[in-house]
Amino acid sequence: MAKIDPELIRRWLGGWTAARSLPAAEPVEAGGDGLRSECGQPGREVEVFALRADEEPESLARLAAAVAAARRTTWLTVPTLRPGAVEAVVGAAGLEVLHRSEWFMTTDLSEHPQHAPAAPYTRQIRTEGPVTVVSLHDSSGEVAARGTIAAVGADAIADRIETGAAHRRRGLGRAVMSALAEAAVAQGARTGLLIASAEGQRLYSSLGWRHEADVLIARGPVGFSSR
Repeated sequence: MAKIDPELIRRWLGGWTAARSLPAAEPVEAGGDGLRSECGQPGREVEVFALRADEEPESLARLAAAVAAARRTTWLTVPTLRPGAVEAVVGAAGLEVLHRSEWFMTTDLSEHPQHAPAAPYTRQIRTEGPVTVVSLHDSSGEVAARGTIAAVGADAIADRIETGAAHRRRGLGRAVMSALAEAAVAQGARTGLLIASAEGQRLYSSLGWRHEADVLIARGPVGFSSR
């Protein structure tokens, strides 16, 4: 049976927490079934990432039960090649499915296409440690598009790629991704990793990113939040 490599998920998570300045993820107590991250956001205090959902469906059931019983608002993120089966398991545990159609994607950064922003947009790049933030500004100086990438060893994890509603369909997303890829390669990264929203999948696919797995995201009951 086809399955996604748990190590690929671990590598993505290491860069995602770095990109968001979050503490490193820690193993979930339930026998190595997944990893947990302290997000500290309203409505998303903790996030649990399943590592072996397809390889061992029982591990997903254990994680879903733990998320359902959590006292803080907890999300469960599941990379999978069997999204229908995953949705059935999390639904049976009483979790609310938030997103069904996100994608886990990878690319060879050394082959990433390059696109410069068209006038009147200007580009600003800021790197602090492993994290690079790229922003594109319009003629008034306002941010029109932005994105973040964290280089961790040979990997670079892209995150929070956003284009303002008034600036879409002008190639700004391509320009942001190009600048992020270039910055990551300069720091020694070779493999790009990201989780794409339904809206971003067409952009990333057009730039050569490959679909590795679907990603289903669910949330436990919010009534137990301690805040």
